[in-house]
Amino acid sequence: MREGGCFCGAVRYQVEGKPGVACHCHCLDCRRSSGALFVTWVSYKEDEFRFTAGEPGRRVYPPEVERTFCRDCGTSLTFRRTPGEVDLTVASMDDPDSLPPPQSHLWTVRKLPWLELGDGLPCYQKSRTDAPE
Repeated sequence: MREGGCFCGAVRYQVEGKPGVACHCHCLDCRRSSGALFVTWVSYKEDEFRFTAGEPGRRVYPPEVERTFCRDCGTSLTFRRTPGEVDLTVASMDDPDSLPPPQSHLWTVRKLPWLELGDGLPCYQKSRTDAPE
């Protein structure tokens, strides 16, 4: 079991099971909602995840996307688009070192032009269904 939560501690969560895909996302939504150059996500099965303290804020927008965040400190927590799956911000986890490393960069078409990626990971202009760059 892994745990995590927001910066101020008002919202906490737990997740069980094996982590799925981990990636760095450079899309405009991730950048704007986090205030960062990109966001690192790890996916889990939705039924293995639950909030244990506090009630996060929710932002829902088409097509069927939901982001959660702490209403007090603003920490970005989850992203849901794929049915049955929830993506967690790796930085909100209590022990991110225990996770496998990210496997790719997504939405590099939106990457800031002065950010150079030198980690050798595959880069996709949009999603993993695209051919790598």
